[in-house]
Amino acid sequence: MISSNLEEILPKEQIKNNNEQEHPLGNGGIQLIEVLSEEDISKVLTYAHKHDKTVNVIAGGTKRGYGGSAEQADILLSLANYKGIVEHSVGDLTLTVKPGTTLKEISDELEKHGQRVALDTPWPELTTIGGIIAANDSGSKRLLYGSARDLVIGTRIVYADGRVIRTGGKVVKNVAGYDMNKLFIGSMGTLGVISEITVKLRPLPKYEGLSLLHFPEGTEQQICNFAVHILDSMMEPVSLELLTPSLAEHVTGKKQFTLAIAFEDREKAVLKQENWIKQNLPSRVEHTILNEEKARKWWRDFCHIGPNGHNDEENEANTQAALKVGSNNLDVVNILKLAEKLADECRVSVEAHGGVGHGISKVYLKGFPEGIVSYTRTLRAKVEENRGYVVGTHLPFAMRETIDAWGERPGYFVLLEGIKLANDPKRILNRQRFVGGI
Repeated sequence: MISSNLEEILPKEQIKNNNEQEHPLGNGGIQLIEVLSEEDISKVLTYAHKHDKTVNVIAGGTKRGYGGSAEQADILLSLANYKGIVEHSVGDLTLTVKPGTTLKEISDELEKHGQRVALDTPWPELTTIGGIIAANDSGSKRLLYGSARDLVIGTRIVYADGRVIRTGGKVVKNVAGYDMNKLFIGSMGTLGVISEITVKLRPLPKYEGLSLLHFPEGTEQQICNFAVHILDSMMEPVSLELLTPSLAEHVTGKKQFTLAIAFEDREKAVLKQENWIKQNLPSRVEHTILNEEKARKWWRDFCHIGPNGHNDEENEANTQAALKVGSNNLDVVNILKLAEKLADECRVSVEAHGGVGHGISKVYLKGFPEGIVSYTRTLRAKVEENRGYVVGTHLPFAMRETIDAWGERPGYFVLLEGIKLANDPKRILNRQRFVGGI
């Protein structure tokens, strides 16, 4: 038994038999081990490396359906209770935090000091900072603030053999030479377990505004033209997020392509930019403005769209899936039109949105598994024709056995595999979780 050996290095109450070994999302483990410190992580990985035991890593569970072609490992390493703020330098606008801390917990604490982590990832009360960094997650506001990769300035990493390293530092200007942080951000936990993260902060905005532009059917070219117009202007939108009619009906009550343009700045600057929108509004386009608390509430609701690793249903007809689509920014309009069209052909329901400023789209599906598989294959083939990509960020394990969440191996796969073997030669950590089965 694994536990009898581990009880020599960890308290017995932290070692449990996993009662969810056959979880529909997979990525589980025979033995569940809850760690409470970096030392605990190191001890478990040292043990696993010595005894050739595989390890899956979990915290909030929101990324459980993201990649992974091995249903379970020997050990499921839980960071859910390894949480809390290590250091908050208010004057330097930096925060060091443990990976099991949820984004909401971080936001609630920083709000007391008028600061924030500029991330608007979905389900902030469930998703942890460790999961966000491991997946390089981001939301609609990455147009101005960037993704997780742009905010991290330092980490502590526990390698697969239990060794601990530090990358970057705790001040903003700390990188000389290659930025080692970039190696681990977005690697899906396949290179090491993040035990500490230092991120850059921003002050809370003085004022928030949201302009919703509702475009009549058949005026999609107007969306592209307006996006180019605003991107070429002196405006500084936080988001240029286009919603499909199905999603727009859900969050605005209007079943039309809707462009959500957010501004966050001093009140005078926000109102001036909103006035620019009014003056440059395309013909036949309806305009709704939300300010301050109404704008914040809209975004809070928007963050609760799609699957979260906990809200999947047993009813096969309501199987949930989520896709991330990367493309040229102005291709987003056609991708979202295609996303709606394929819904009818594959008999699934679809809600989708994409950034016409940054080119990342999110597609949320619900229906029978065979319809979702057909939809994903068709959408991927169409997107790849224009050198884009489609990644399955939430797929049940049985579906991931049918369709590769990551798509075809890229030409640079040999480099990824080389990095994996250099960091984890026994392939212990999150085996088969990343691109190409790494």
